[in-house]
Formats: sequence, structure tokens, C-alpha cells
Amino acid sequence: MDNKVSMYVVRESGLHSLHPLTKSLMVICLFIAGFILPYQWISYYLFIFIIIPLAIWGKILGDLLKAVWKVSLPIAISVLIIQSLFWGEGTALFEMWGLSPKKEGLIFALTSIGRIILTMSDLMLFTMTVRPDFLMISLKQIGMPSSLAYIVVTTLQIVPSFQRKASTILDAQRSRGLETEGSIITRAKALVPIILPLVVGSLVEVEERAIAIEARAFNSTKNETSIIEIPDTVLQKNIRRVLIIVIIACVIFGILWRS
Repeated sequence: MDNKVSMYVVRESGLHSLHPLTKSLMVICLFIAGFILPYQWISYYLFIFIIIPLAIWGKILGDLLKAVWKVSLPIAISVLIIQSLFWGEGTALFEMWGLSPKKEGLIFALTSIGRIILTMSDLMLFTMTVRPDFLMISLKQIGMPSSLAYIVVTTLQIVPSFQRKASTILDAQRSRGLETEGSIITRAKALVPIILPLVVGSLVEVEERAIAIEARAFNSTKNETSIIEIPDTVLQKNIRRVLIIVIIACVIFGILWRS
């Protein structure tokens, strides 16, 4: 598996060996529990006591924390500043230079940051431990239409694909003498020669993919076969049934609690 077009991290671990559908339901369960359960700090508990142990089991803790840190930090800082400083009526924690952070806004911001961290870590854990081709085969085996399965898998690959293209374009423009480092104005001027080829190249790739999947009889109604066999066990099937029950229970409990 080429990691340049995917966030999948090659490891020999128990988490990697789980069936893709088991990990898919696990991700959905954690996401729903973090957002729908009424407990204020549930997202942090799920991250500390479930996500981190799973990452350790999958031998990807360092990669996961690094990715979550890079993505979540800018969002977390902006949420913290906006919600604490510009909250309406509330209890002021202190006042400095005309600014007075509110206790209620700070609590709301910390709760939101917990949900952001849970969402990012949940998705990263999934993409780092599930091979895209295995996921697509698994989705098609349970009856999902090929077009929908393709959309799901492509969505997981879009970020690394854009990163790879942007890096290639950046190197090419630098070799032509484009200045990409220095002041903010210099970096802003370098955006157009980078973004324009990136957008055009992405549109061309969409057309190439469409032609490729049509050439491979992607929309054929006949039963498909695969040389890849994804191992499954009775235990994992039972675990998936339990996860479905937990998801339904979380939704019902959240609705009843709010009503």
C-alpha cells in the first residue's frame, strides 16, 4: 500500500487485523457517543480511555497524536478565544485591557475543543488503520452500491492526494525560480502559481478516474469477485451487532434526555 495516496500506516497489530466493518462501526459509535450523550466532558473521557488505548494497540500512537495536534490546534485556539472573550452575559473570570473572559464561554469552548479532538482522533484512527481497498471490498460485500463505496473511499484519500499534488507543484515552481519563503506578501504571491495548477490538475484527475472506472466495468450489475480475501470471525460479527445496539441506545438515550 502506497502511503503517498493514503493515510494508512502499515503496522502489524491487532487493530490493523480487525475487519474494516468492525472498525467502521467503532468509529461511528465513538462519534455519536461524543456528540449525543449529555455528559459535558464525555469527549475527553472517550479520547483518553478508548482512542489512546486503541492507538497503542495499533502501534500508531505517535502518528495519531502528531496528526491530531496539527489539525486540531489552530481550530482549538480560535474556538477558545472567540467563545471565552465574546460570550454574552456570564461570570467574568478577570478583566484585562477591556477584555473579560466569561466562565460559561470558557466551559463551552473546552467542551467544543473536546469534541473537535475526539472527531479528529476518531477519523485519524480509522484512516491510519484501514486499507482503502479492503474497506471498498467490505462495503461492496454487504451490498453497498459501487458508486457509493467509491465515494466513501475516495473521501478518505482526498487529503493525502492533495498534499502529494501540492508538494509536487511546489517543488516544480521552486525549480523555476518562484520565491515561496520570506515575508507574508511574498508567500501570498506564491499562492496563485500553486493553487491554479492544483485545481486544474484535480479536475483532470477526476476525468481520468471516471474513464478508468468505466473501462473496468465499474457499473456492471454482475457479481464481482476479488483476489483479496478479508478474514472475518464469528466474534467480530457479534461485536458488530453489539456496536449497532450501542449506537441505537446512545441515540435513543440522547433524544430522551433532551426531551
